[in-house]
Amino acid sequence: MNRAFSRKKDKTWMHTPEALSKHYIPYNAKFLGSTEVEQPKGTEVVRDAVRKLKFARHIKKSEGQKIPKVELQISIYGVKILEPKTKEVQHNCQLHRISFCADDKTDKRIFTFICKDSESNKHLCYVFDSEKCAEEITLTIGQAFNLAYRKFLESGGKDVETRKQIAGLQKRIQDLETENMELKNKVQDLENQLRITQLPWISTTATEKKAGSVSPKSPSTDIFDMIPFSPTSHQSSVPTPNGTQPPPVPSRSTEIKRDLFGAEPFDPFNCGAGDFPPDIQSKLDEMQEGFKMGLTLEGTVFCLDPLDSRC
Repeated sequence: MNRAFSRKKDKTWMHTPEALSKHYIPYNAKFLGSTEVEQPKGTEVVRDAVRKLKFARHIKKSEGQKIPKVELQISIYGVKILEPKTKEVQHNCQLHRISFCADDKTDKRIFTFICKDSESNKHLCYVFDSEKCAEEITLTIGQAFNLAYRKFLESGGKDVETRKQIAGLQKRIQDLETENMELKNKVQDLENQLRITQLPWISTTATEKKAGSVSPKSPSTDIFDMIPFSPTSHQSSVPTPNGTQPPPVPSRSTEIKRDLFGAEPFDPFNCGAGDFPPDIQSKLDEMQEGFKMGLTLEGTVFCLDPLDSRC
C-alpha cells in the first residue's frame, strides 16, 4: 500500500497544524541505528536495511549491549533524534531531505525513514523500535512534511526563479552604487585640480625679501599659509606656497551598506532587512528539489527475521 503524504481517504492527520508548526510532537523509541542505502525510496530498500540492522542488534544483544533509547521531536523543521535525559541532539533530519517513510503493519513497532545526509549527500536509512505506535509516528512525519511544504510555498519557494532574478538585480544595484561613488570621487578630484591651477601665485623678488616686505597670501590659504584641507585623492597632492604638503587624504571605504534610496539591501528570502547570504540560493534549490521529490509513506511487513522471537 503506497500512500502519498497528502492522504485523502484512508487516514486523517493526527495533530493540529499549530502543534507541529509552533511546537513539536515527542515520541520515545529505541534506535536500532542507521545504514547507507543506494536508493532514496523503495520497500525492498528499507526492508534490507531493517534486516541488516536487526541482525546487528541481535549480535549486540548477545554481547550484553542494550538498544539505546532516544526521543524523537517531530515538527515542520524536521525530525530530531535526542538522548532522552541530556536532550543532546544526535541527528537532525530536515524534512525536505526525507524521501521515504514506512512502518510495520503487523506488530506496529518497527518504523523507518530514508534521509539524505547533509554533509555526505548519501542516503541513510534510520530504523526504530517504538511502543506500538509506528504508524502514528510515520503519519506525524507525513503531516509535518505536508505543512513544511506548504510553508515553503507560502514563503516564496515556488518562485525560486523569480528570486534568482531579484538577487541578480540586487547585485546590479550594488555595482551601480559602487560605480557611482567612483565617478563622484573622480569629479571631485578634477574640481580640486582645476581650483589649484587657477590660484594667483605671486612670487616675491629678492629686493622685496630684503626690504622685509610680506608677499600677499593666496585668497584660498588659511592663517597658517596652508591650503584648506579638502577630501581629494592622493594623486592630486600639490605643495602649498610654504613648501609643505597637505595632510594625507583618508581612504574611502568601498563598503556599500545602503542603496541609492538610503535603505538596507533587500533580502529576497527573508523579505526584510539584512545581508544577503551567499549560499541562500543553493539552499532554496535544494529544498525545492527535496519537496518536489515528495515523501512516500508506506505500510509494509518488516518482521522477516527468524531471529526475532516476537515475529
